[in-house]
Amino acid sequence: MSVRKLKPITPGQRFRVVNGFDAITTDKPEKSLLAPNKRSGGRNSQGKMTMRHIGGGHKKKYRIIDFKRDRAGVPATVASIQYDPNRTAFIALLNYQDGEKRYIIAQNGLQVGQNIVSGDSVAPEIGNAMTLANIPLGTIISCLELRPGQGAVLARSAGAFAQLMARDGKYATVKLPSGETRLILVTCMATIGAVSNSDHQLLVSGKAGRSRWLGRRPRVRPVVMNPVDHPMGGGEGKSSGGHPRSRNGIPAKGFRTRSKTKQSNKYIIERRKK
Repeated sequence: MSVRKLKPITPGQRFRVVNGFDAITTDKPEKSLLAPNKRSGGRNSQGKMTMRHIGGGHKKKYRIIDFKRDRAGVPATVASIQYDPNRTAFIALLNYQDGEKRYIIAQNGLQVGQNIVSGDSVAPEIGNAMTLANIPLGTIISCLELRPGQGAVLARSAGAFAQLMARDGKYATVKLPSGETRLILVTCMATIGAVSNSDHQLLVSGKAGRSRWLGRRPRVRPVVMNPVDHPMGGGEGKSSGGHPRSRNGIPAKGFRTRSKTKQSNKYIIERRKK
């Protein structure tokens, strides 16, 4: 994976840093795994705006991703590594021996032609999926389940990874990308290796229009609003609006909003870093 810095031949390209896409092997998606992706524009069923800063953007289709990896013991060959407009990570097209095709989140180092498999009695190699009970301690993992059979919900974005720290009884101790250390059932599935496209964090948009292509409308800073619009609004000139807080008055930057009576608090060994 690599990035390219463009020459400043236009104002929008002056600071632009683009993905080299050298890991991508095809630009044609598998038609049988595409689904419509309707846009809401931030409006609810009544047509009222309920989410700000959403709207517009380029039309795109959803790629159906296999987050469960439930085809245990059936080998599959990586047919191609593809770009997915719906996520930061790259995706891999798998051809199973019985003819079925599926998309998965591509791991860093996954190669076309490589054979991968999921199940409990498989080798802990990049791209293979298995339960936490069968993964060696200290292994870098991604695409974790939080509940058995739920499908991957943790460490799915570009470059993300978790680490299996320990096992005790029916729970495994996992260090998550946020820095949080928590207990997860050993019957939950995970994939070996970190998620692909780790250079995503180095990209520079270059111009405001690129955000519009992604469906992001402009965001107005709270400090420049009027008092009727935001708690931090008002004042003459460039006066700041007191302590940073949300539109509803909830303090930001350090104020903990997690419920003290949340049922899953007992599974968190160490909270994420501030």
